[in-house]
Amino acid sequence: MRSLLVIGIGPGDPEQVTVQAIRGLNRADVVFVVEKGSDTDDLAAARHQIIDRYLEPGRSPRIVGLSDPPRDRDAAAYREAVQDWRRQRADVWEAAIASELSDLGCGAFLVWGDPAIYDSTIAVLEEIVARRTVELDYEVIPGISSLQALAARHRIGWNRVGGSVQITTGRRLAQGLPDGTDDVLVMLDGGCAFSELAGQELDIYWGAYVGTDDEILVSGPVGEVAQEIERLRGQARTRKGWVMDSYLLRRPRPGATPS
Repeated sequence: MRSLLVIGIGPGDPEQVTVQAIRGLNRADVVFVVEKGSDTDDLAAARHQIIDRYLEPGRSPRIVGLSDPPRDRDAAAYREAVQDWRRQRADVWEAAIASELSDLGCGAFLVWGDPAIYDSTIAVLEEIVARRTVELDYEVIPGISSLQALAARHRIGWNRVGGSVQITTGRRLAQGLPDGTDDVLVMLDGGCAFSELAGQELDIYWGAYVGTDDEILVSGPVGEVAQEIERLRGQARTRKGWVMDSYLLRRPRPGATPS
């Protein structure tokens, strides 16, 4: 039976790739690299750098590029659009696995951050398994997430004493801050939803390209730094064509020292 490894490789710093991930990479006969287009070629290049850095002498897995199907990110029926995109991904991946990986071979997908946090790799592979057209098994190797790296760079914890933390998206945050939550981690916020909360008493700890040479960090009361974050984010997107960013929103507690 074919086997696949879903390997979390962290948010960009090669030194945040775990020992388990390196060992997994060196088990692979084929590494599948999802290519999202010219604007994100440097993401594919970063994957290649990680592969070259950590391959043991004598190991030379074949690298197979997979063109990513286009995705409608502004569809009114968001869930249906995501499901359709995942089906298209499954079609492409299934064909590649069948043609590029031998019956007893081991393949690998390198996933930014951790595969469990807002990533579709596991869901796509589950769809392929359910089709029963290609026999395969897979295992998941966790990675350091951008949210962990963000907290480390800002020297903060996700939660405070006796508190909880919620992870959500910019799309959900645009509907309002979750009720009863004082600490919210936000990903996938292309619309800068935090700006709509500038009138509330909230601190923000924001970071883009965390752990890379392009890293940008900003923190402070949302009302004071929201415009600066939007400016920096816009400049970065114009320069690179893409942005990977995340942030923590935090309600100050009575008696706490302001950011």
